[in-house]
Amino acid sequence: MKALLKRLFPDNHPLRIAAHRLKNQLIALSYGYPAKKLIVIGVTGSDGKTTTVGMIGHILRPSGKKVAMVSTAYFDIDGVVEPNPTQKTSVDAGTLQRFLKRVVASGCTHAVIEASSHGLVQGRLAGIRPSVAVITNLSMEHLDYHGTMEEYMLAKALLFRALTADGTKVLNADDRTYHAYSGIPSAKTISYGMRETADVHASSIVSGPSSVTANLGTKNNERASLSLRIPGSFNIENALAAIASTSVFGVTLNEATQALASFTGVAGRIEPIVEGQSFAVYIDFTVTPRAYEQTLLTIRESMKGSGKLLVLAGSCGDRMREKRPLVGEICTRLADITIVTNEDPYTEDPEKIIDEVLSGVPASVPIVRSFEECKTKTDLGHVCLRLSDRMNAIDAMLALAKPGDALLFAGKGSDVTMMTKTGQIPWNEREILREKLARS
Repeated sequence: MKALLKRLFPDNHPLRIAAHRLKNQLIALSYGYPAKKLIVIGVTGSDGKTTTVGMIGHILRPSGKKVAMVSTAYFDIDGVVEPNPTQKTSVDAGTLQRFLKRVVASGCTHAVIEASSHGLVQGRLAGIRPSVAVITNLSMEHLDYHGTMEEYMLAKALLFRALTADGTKVLNADDRTYHAYSGIPSAKTISYGMRETADVHASSIVSGPSSVTANLGTKNNERASLSLRIPGSFNIENALAAIASTSVFGVTLNEATQALASFTGVAGRIEPIVEGQSFAVYIDFTVTPRAYEQTLLTIRESMKGSGKLLVLAGSCGDRMREKRPLVGEICTRLADITIVTNEDPYTEDPEKIIDEVLSGVPASVPIVRSFEECKTKTDLGHVCLRLSDRMNAIDAMLALAKPGDALLFAGKGSDVTMMTKTGQIPWNEREILREKLARS
């Protein structure tokens, strides 16, 4: 019966969405609408949301604000952090409302909430009207649910339509969403980007192996130098979004850049794993094709000498099928050795997911199915290894690594579980890698 109802009323059916929204409003009501007692900053976008959430909290705290954060990676109440076991960007309404009730009880005044397009459409943020709504960027994602990029963009816009009467939109002047969202009514709009016409802008970006710097300016003629202790020029964009958001609360450009100087990143986002090995190891919650490209380019940029770049890649089940061939193409183009493996299959056949990722691999890149065959081809140019078992794939990556190489373990980041057809199982890739590297 349940399977029949799902066929008759798929996830994006209007009646099903209406049912979600009604249920979530009732849940918010049952908790007494705790968000009404908080100043909420909502962050949406395809990439960079979790890092931007972390940066906003990191800037606000030195200014005396008691801040809570909820993101894909973690829950944080005034500096007390716990993992997000759901692995969802927008957690279910019950989890979110319970969390916000704890936030209010703790005495926090501000909450930074990461919002997904699914969560916005289904009303998981019921009863929450942000004072500030932020968009990082928009790239191809979730078209299995939304159908088109236009519908995806409209879904993200719901965060801005929920703003309080005196609310502020924070828009990326370099992104396709800028003109689409500029017309949404709000008391104030702040833009950020690389052009000097943006309210907060950056120039002279210099990216290093473990850091990135830029010169920042505002339309009010403020000037400051930004130095981040995390790699990736794309993190300047995340920093600009955070700086623009916190300016609403009176934080100056100089104060914001000083705060970000001590920001060490978010767990599972180009996070280095160091156990004395002779090659670099990173884990990252890489999901979209754009994120794969940016992360691989960042790591390649950080490498010195003639080392190889290896990536462990995959794709999530029950969603985002459109990205799978793109992931295969990007990884085999930018990395020397790609291993395609299982990630979070949910109810899908893991083998089918892997095949769809591999369908994007160019014909010029050999796809091999054994570790031994892969070893014989690693000096012949790019090579792709298909290993279904993720633990075996991790072992193969580590065995293939040589001094000076860089290894990216993509897809899981700071997750502590894996989603399978039979349910959630424990999976902490950070700890798995630490243990294996320490033993080697």
